[in-house]
Amino acid sequence: MTVIKDIKPKNISTIKDCICEIDPKDLYPLPAPYDKVEELPGFKKLNDKFKEDQVVNLDGVVIGGLPPKPKTKEEEAVHVKAFIEAVRKLFTKEDNWTFLQPLVLSMEHCAKCQSCSDMCPIYESSGGQEIYRPTFRAEVLRKVYFKYVKPGNKIFNAFQQGDIKVNWELISRLYELCYRCTLCRRCATACPISVDNGLITRELRKLFSQEMGFYTKALHEKGTVQHLQVGSSTGMNSLVVKDNIEFIDEETTDKTGIKVETQWDKSGADVLLIHNAGEILAWPDNPGAFALLLDAAGISWTMSSELLGYDGVNYGLFYDDVQYARIYARHMEIAKKLGVKKIVMGECGHQSKAMAAIGSRIDNSIPREAAMTLMREIVFSGKIKFNPDQNYFPVTLHDPCNLVRSMGIVEPQREILRYLAPKFREMYPHGVDNYCCGGGSGFAIMQQNNIADWRLQISGRKKMEQIINAFKDEDPSPDKPKYVCAPCSNCKGQIRDLLEYYGATTKNGIYYDGLVELIVNAMVDIKEPFIDFENKF
Repeated sequence: MTVIKDIKPKNISTIKDCICEIDPKDLYPLPAPYDKVEELPGFKKLNDKFKEDQVVNLDGVVIGGLPPKPKTKEEEAVHVKAFIEAVRKLFTKEDNWTFLQPLVLSMEHCAKCQSCSDMCPIYESSGGQEIYRPTFRAEVLRKVYFKYVKPGNKIFNAFQQGDIKVNWELISRLYELCYRCTLCRRCATACPISVDNGLITRELRKLFSQEMGFYTKALHEKGTVQHLQVGSSTGMNSLVVKDNIEFIDEETTDKTGIKVETQWDKSGADVLLIHNAGEILAWPDNPGAFALLLDAAGISWTMSSELLGYDGVNYGLFYDDVQYARIYARHMEIAKKLGVKKIVMGECGHQSKAMAAIGSRIDNSIPREAAMTLMREIVFSGKIKFNPDQNYFPVTLHDPCNLVRSMGIVEPQREILRYLAPKFREMYPHGVDNYCCGGGSGFAIMQQNNIADWRLQISGRKKMEQIINAFKDEDPSPDKPKYVCAPCSNCKGQIRDLLEYYGATTKNGIYYDGLVELIVNAMVDIKEPFIDFENKF
């Protein structure tokens, strides 16, 4: 087989020995001027050892995390045995306490109507390539399931098309394929019988991590392991976080003229606020705005300086139940120790889903609330005076998948924007039908190998198109700011990268940030604009 050499995402799989082929002209075009991007970054060169050890004959993209290819049949047999046993464990109630029932239903009842394919932005952006069809990896796992878990199933036999052989090629390709999906679950909303191919993909990731030790460094070593050991997936310990927050408080006070001072480890507070710690490092105006609004609303609140207590990230949600449970249990332990009435999650979609939805299966003793509903309560409480005209610029809203599609939090943020952003307009489609930013399932933090180019040119392509189209009737001048409201830290990271990659800020004056910044920017009592387009971005 010919070794794949340098290849760009827009030319994915043009090599003839790949599983699929993509002609660049088949890629879904972006509107002008983004349809002709000059000198897009190419794939990083893969050295000979890398090519030898990794799976590059799938689509030319490499996520990484696999061991070297087996050198002998005996080595391969070890992996095959472990994989088959892992599949069997995945379908037992003793070993899959989270999603066994919907997983089994999704395995056994797919009608193969392909309604899901029309809803998948990755499949569409790839030019309709089979390996990105939502059912592709599910069909491979389904054959393994009915051969080794439920052999002889008469219902499945009617659909079966040949036997399947488990070998290293199948295992390694399945591993790579489960990292070609953002787990946005848009496909599940289209299925007439609620088959969830996003769930199947996530459970494949879990199988590889928990049972075989295959995982990406970004999610595991730099994600959950660092979070548990250091206190934050960002690498910040308690002292660093407190220093950063002190600086943010001072900056917010100076900018707004309103005194802000974060309370730490306050017992009996109404609210324990836990941010995605990425906000503290990358978007400090966000935690500053939260502190100001909670104080202005007269809410008793605190942050925790204990290990894990200041970072609500839980990357285990994307790939590993054990790591997920360890982090969630620690968050609940801290809240109980402080005796708070509830936990409020900052602007982070996966954090909100991890704590408020999935966490209920572990410990539901303390209420958890997403920031969107609390902000709506604060804005309409009458305790703060607003002047919506201070948000004079056009605004559109990105719907984070985990907040909107998975949790049903659709209207609170819109009620705020309709009130405080006179030039608010929806993307199309929006709400539960909106497109993933392209950085979901942990992709937004992944830079290794050549996956970053893939998420910017393929998985994020539809979101970029949505953003541009939302402002198509506005003055395209760079000095006429347009604002993408993205109330999720991971989504902001991806949208930041998209705007930079396609030059949208310099070409069209498109900026991004969260919801709380817009709320503070509309406050009558601030001494200067909170959103400073010249210096903020």
